[in-house]
Amino acid sequence: MATEVKLPEVGEGIESGTVVGVLVSVGDEVKRDQPLIELETDKAVVEVPSSADGVVESINVQENQEAKVGQVIVTLGAAGAARPADGEAPAPEAPPSEASSKPASSEPSGGEASAPTGRQAAEQPRRQPAPRPAAAGGDGAGLVPAAPSVRRLARELGVDIHQVQGTGILGRISATDVRTSAEGGPSAPAGAPAPAKLPDFSRWGEVERKAMSGIRKATVRTMAGAWSSVPMVTQFDKADSTELERLRQRYKPQAEAIGAKLTPTAMLLKVVAAALKRFPDFNASIDTGSQEIVYKHYVNVGVAVDTDAGLLVPVIKNADRKNVLELAQELGELAEKARNRKLTPDDMQGGNFSVSNLGGIGGTGFTPIVNPPEVAILGVSRSAQEPVFDPATGQFDARLMMPLSVTYDHRLIDGAAAARFLRWICTAIEEPFLMALEG
Repeated sequence: MATEVKLPEVGEGIESGTVVGVLVSVGDEVKRDQPLIELETDKAVVEVPSSADGVVESINVQENQEAKVGQVIVTLGAAGAARPADGEAPAPEAPPSEASSKPASSEPSGGEASAPTGRQAAEQPRRQPAPRPAAAGGDGAGLVPAAPSVRRLARELGVDIHQVQGTGILGRISATDVRTSAEGGPSAPAGAPAPAKLPDFSRWGEVERKAMSGIRKATVRTMAGAWSSVPMVTQFDKADSTELERLRQRYKPQAEAIGAKLTPTAMLLKVVAAALKRFPDFNASIDTGSQEIVYKHYVNVGVAVDTDAGLLVPVIKNADRKNVLELAQELGELAEKARNRKLTPDDMQGGNFSVSNLGGIGGTGFTPIVNPPEVAILGVSRSAQEPVFDPATGQFDARLMMPLSVTYDHRLIDGAAAARFLRWICTAIEEPFLMALEG
């Protein structure tokens, strides 16, 4: 009897992904938990394992095809079944009847459109995923990052979930977001205009179109949502990092001895973790539905990593409980996983605050964008030698100055608080003992 292997849930709020690799062929004998395909979600590439032993009878997905949770990706026959001879194609499946090809008249219990299976999926390998509707009037086919229970709540409250503005990770919609929308809170405006139609660029020369990766799609959604929902202000300052750099150079061999790289970012993580404990508003989130501030008694810090596929932000959990060498080691491991597209959904979730260091590339300053539900992010630019006046000697000394910027959600954080927060970070960089003294 054939066994259908369906795409399982690969992460909270993830309903689909793009198949970037098929790891088996028809006729292969596979074991339970053996990887069948590689799936690119919004922020990572994950291997999807087999749920049973057997021989691959059919593969119902192809590379670059969108696959939904619950969709049949592979059909397995009993182990030991005859393998097709070389060059012999597997027997074709019977074409679906007219009745079976029609959409179901009732909506599935989770509020999601049923996924194509078997021959239907095989015959539609190049179909592009439907975009998420941005306004009222959507047909419900768009992918909405919300749990089945949240969808059910939306139906009970008479809320079009496609109009709800999610405040969770990657725009995930929570029950609070639905209730806020039902009470007249923030949501996509009814009748919002569709994206402006682009001109025909080929009129002026040769063009090329490339599909966005899952990571780029997620970036578009997240940045647009953040920009439209969070009133952001950026505070700038400079830290004298001369002494911190001397310490870094002094202890680099100790880090290398355990296979870690003692980078400025690793040392900044320790500073930031101490600052977040001293200034709890920067380690909080806003719950607009209940009109409450959520203060977290743990310190998880995301670090932006530049990869060929786009910007990824893995999260270092409990950064305040780790020493600098431990932070350096974990940061190196997560950065390597990010560049190799091996981050798991858990690696990307749970951040309270983020750090983006562009110092290795250049620039004198920039304004990073807050990633909701976080309320602040630290930007780091390239350090440079600058003449600094020393009032004790009446002379100018060459000092290594590090430009810093903190962008914050002005709904929770006031300008004076942001200035104090960033100045404390600068002082901790200039006087590393301050962390031990006050942290």
